[in-house]
Parts: sequence; C-alpha cells; structure tokens
Amino acid sequence: MTTLQTAVLIGHTLIAILIIVLVLIQRGKGADAGAAFGGGASGTVFGARGSSSFFSRMTAVLATAFFATSLTLAYMSSQRAEAPTSLIESAPIVDEAAAPGADEVPELPTLDPADEAAEDMPSLESSDDAVDPE
Repeated sequence: MTTLQTAVLIGHTLIAILIIVLVLIQRGKGADAGAAFGGGASGTVFGARGSSSFFSRMTAVLATAFFATSLTLAYMSSQRAEAPTSLIESAPIVDEAAAPGADEVPELPTLDPADEAAEDMPSLESSDDAVDPE
C-alpha cells in the first residue's frame, strides 16, 4: 500500500467517524414540531431552524468528501501494478521423484496365531451347547 493510499484511507476513516458524530448530534424533524405544541423550546411552529442548518450543511459536505474518498480508494486499488503476493506462491515445490514410493513404505507386522496375544483372544468356533434363539 502506497503512502498516498494510506493517507486517503486515514482521511476516509476520519470522515466516516465525523459523519456518525454529526448524525447523532442532530435533532430529528419531529422534535421541532413537538416543541411547538407545548415544549416551550421554540417560539414558532416550524421556524427558527438555528444550528440545524449548520449541521445539515456539514453532513452534506462530509458525505460528498466520503463519496470522493471512496472513489479515490477504488481507483487506487484498481491501478496497482504488482500482483498480490500469496503464501501458496512462495511455498517450496516438492519433487515427486524424491518422495517415498510404495515400495519404500515398511509393511506392518502380521499377527501370528501362534503368538501369545493371539491365544488371549476368544475363538468364534461354534459349540453344540449354544442356545437356539427361536
């Protein structure tokens, strides 16, 4: 990421935070109408906008700046000359000829029936004294 792109990204983030703060500070349109019918805060029904025009203008200016920085970041990221690097591309290549073949894999030892462990296992021979399930 270039220095210019980093600067635009930081400005973009600050503008987004300022937009959020400005929107949260502003009062809704229904607050002015409610104050006219008994709130006592404003003297007229829909007049005396006061600071709301400043906040509205600042929100519009910041929204335009946010849009401009979004387009700038999109353009900068599309004009990148080098391809992104990947861990897969930098991994070493394994030589298949050097890998062990099937003939080099050791065989597992087979269990000999004469072995002691084989004598401990019960046999499954049928016996005449087995109970008939029917």
